[in-house]
Amino acid sequence: MKRALLSILILGSLCGIQAYSAAPLEDIQLDMREQDPVVLNAGTFIPVISAQEISTQYNSEGYKVKFIATTDLFMYDTKIVPENTLFEGYIEKMNEPVIGTNGSMIIRIAKMILPDGYELPMKGYIYTSNNNLIGGGVSEPENWIRMPHYQQKLKGTATLQIKPGERRKMGEHTTLPSGLDLLIILTEPLEITHVLTN
Repeated sequence: MKRALLSILILGSLCGIQAYSAAPLEDIQLDMREQDPVVLNAGTFIPVISAQEISTQYNSEGYKVKFIATTDLFMYDTKIVPENTLFEGYIEKMNEPVIGTNGSMIIRIAKMILPDGYELPMKGYIYTSNNNLIGGGVSEPENWIRMPHYQQKLKGTATLQIKPGERRKMGEHTTLPSGLDLLIILTEPLEITHVLTN
């Protein structure tokens, strides 16, 4: 009796495996969408706003920062970067304020997160015309020197002018407030294979 039951179980399991393996592969449906890669070239600008306040006063190198895309970025008819895409990065370099120079920082962008949660690694920076250095300007003069400027046409008449002295004050910290309009510039091409469908 035990042998008969064991034989039936073995035979049944073999038939089940054969029935499963005999199912045609054509019946399996995979939900896929077309994903033609689109390349954003180096030098492409992406308008964003800062999601938090960033300052040389209380942040340090390596501090993680976030930015949010303010508009849709299209290439032809395809929406490449949708509005509200999140960009994550960090402070790559920071300079404390010193006498004569304000504090400065360079912010690198390392990741783009689409609204559906899909993540793409990237390389970009918060753009400034000063080689992407934020802040770092000359601090205020410590004193002002008054000096007369004599008119050539009106002899004997002088205008009092004020010029900055040689010494400068201690530099101030540089702060990017939350919600500030900024630009990300890509420094390497970004290949996007994942686009949101409407």
